[in-house]
Amino acid sequence: MCRAWEGDKRVAKINYGIIGCGMMAREHIQNIQLLSNAQVSVVYDPVDELALSAAELAGGAHVAESLDALLAFDALDALVIVSPNFLHIQQLRQIAATRPLPVLCEKPLYTDPADAAVIDALARDYPAALWVAMEYRYMPPVAAFIEKAPEITGGIKMLSLREHRFPFLPKIGDWNRFNAKTGGTLVEKCCHFFDLMRFILEDEPVRVMATAGQAVNHLNESYDGQTPDIWDHGYVIFDFAKGARAMLELCMFAEGARYQEEITAVGPKGKIEAFVPGPGRFWPESLGEAPVPQLIVSPRAPKGPYQLDIPVDPDLLAAGDHNGSTFYQHQRFHAVVTGDGPIEVTSTDGAKAVAMGLAAQDSARKGQAVML
Repeated sequence: MCRAWEGDKRVAKINYGIIGCGMMAREHIQNIQLLSNAQVSVVYDPVDELALSAAELAGGAHVAESLDALLAFDALDALVIVSPNFLHIQQLRQIAATRPLPVLCEKPLYTDPADAAVIDALARDYPAALWVAMEYRYMPPVAAFIEKAPEITGGIKMLSLREHRFPFLPKIGDWNRFNAKTGGTLVEKCCHFFDLMRFILEDEPVRVMATAGQAVNHLNESYDGQTPDIWDHGYVIFDFAKGARAMLELCMFAEGARYQEEITAVGPKGKIEAFVPGPGRFWPESLGEAPVPQLIVSPRAPKGPYQLDIPVDPDLLAAGDHNGSTFYQHQRFHAVVTGDGPIEVTSTDGAKAVAMGLAAQDSARKGQAVML
């Protein structure tokens, strides 16, 4: 039997259970394997083929027949939820009632506004760590941007995040084609960016104005006679309590761009920009090496922009699509499980990011500003 603790003695390996075995689960497994004292011991997915493939990738993990069976598996110290968005709440409830182990839950934490109260209760009563997977905080160029921005800007007054990327990828059951199961694009995709806004500005939003819709993607698709209704572009502007403003520009039919994410902060002293490429596996070989992440610093006085390359370890790039961030996230979550570090992305953080996305979608539908 392997546990994080046996009395006062720490054991060598932390055993993880993976709930949901799709594409993102494979990234989590590959990054857990990069930790020196961690292993995936058990996996569960209702699609047998996915579960078996994930178990093989994990080096021979046990395949559980149900979530109950996974939670009953003896060698289990922590859980990673990577299931479709609309399943997160019911699975968190089952875990809390059955075996409340430390959990890393993929975003978004919830999709139905009615479930905000469930998250409030979990934040108050859950006896173990609950970490929400906001990987973008841990991308090396974004982390460097966050560290340097206060000094370079002299206090951020304007923050903008642009994501020009590829359309939603195919998923089992096509659940990510519909608002009802994803929570909507500004929740499903953009809660990452709303979390970054709060984290970078160290402040809370008070008002949102948004315009968004579906212009290009999935319009010619049909699933059980239904045309997808998931949005593929938009602008979202937040006013924050201390006076800063933040904007998101999203386009999901722009995969030809050199950089997938561009983040800019401006203040009275200067400007800083982060440029983050998309997944390397999507970069055409005919164009040579994939772009290297960059920071560009532009002081107001004396003028003279300069560039900093922020390369990412090739082994981390090979282990997923998020510029190494999944590894750094797991490194910190592992420290929480072993009692060596704090929870850095709480359930409250995850809930607030969802609430921002829901408010933005409400604003876009109504065509007017919404107070938070």
